[in-house]
Amino acid sequence: MSRVAARRPATGAGRRRRGSRRRADAVGLLFALVWVFPVYWMINTAFKPRSEALSRTPAFVPAHPTAENFVAVLTQPVFLANLRNSLIVVSGSVLLSLALGLFAATALARFRFRGRRVVMTTILVIQMLPATALLIPTFLVFNSLGLLGTYAGLILSYVASVLPITIWLLRGFLLAIPKEVEEAAMVDGASDWRIIWRILFPLVTPGIVATSVFAFVSAWNDFIVAYTFTKDQSRYTLPVWLASFATQQTGIDYSGLMAASALFSVPVMVFFLIVQRNLVRGVAAGAVKG
Repeated sequence: MSRVAARRPATGAGRRRRGSRRRADAVGLLFALVWVFPVYWMINTAFKPRSEALSRTPAFVPAHPTAENFVAVLTQPVFLANLRNSLIVVSGSVLLSLALGLFAATALARFRFRGRRVVMTTILVIQMLPATALLIPTFLVFNSLGLLGTYAGLILSYVASVLPITIWLLRGFLLAIPKEVEEAAMVDGASDWRIIWRILFPLVTPGIVATSVFAFVSAWNDFIVAYTFTKDQSRYTLPVWLASFATQQTGIDYSGLMAASALFSVPVMVFFLIVQRNLVRGVAAGAVKG
């Protein structure tokens, strides 16, 4: 009798846990539906003819599905050129920001020097500044240096915007690595460069991947910097190209715009699929110590 009475609280606690888990799952599913619905509506509109997309009665399934919008987007002569521009600018921005961020984060995480806290505080303050507040000063500087309308100008502007958070995030990942690993390598006679490339770099790779996602998305989705700093339409990136679907003469081509947006999202999804395994490991590692 006493054993049965002792088991009852545990059973009640188990039911409460299962009930809490189900409620949490329901809330999570609700949020997932809210986030997924815009993506679904984008794809849904992309397969609609223009007349159907402009209908006042919303249709959750296209009545006359067509792939002509995607064909029209892919056959535009500037699409491949703007896609190439985006890939060049984004790749250069990610690689340069990670390279500079790794060295700066290593110095802040492993070395003790005067003014280290001031540097860290300055990085945070710079990250808090809105990018639009720095747009005009950066434009004037780049104009005097002849960097407007060049790949180098866009890459440097994106690196400047993502480098502070890159340094801060990579520093957290480096702090999670025990110093004993480096000390053991020093005892074996390894140089500083060998320690960075053969020990720290492989251990912090998940953190680099997680940080690269932020840099990639920031540079890939940018519109205002690419539009302001680019003079020639042949150097436009894909976000600027998307604005061509809204003109004063023809209005907004919603079907074409949604088809172009769907194609614009493909490289981001491919990038996430490539790095998703290391991304999860990097987020978990960065949560250990910051």
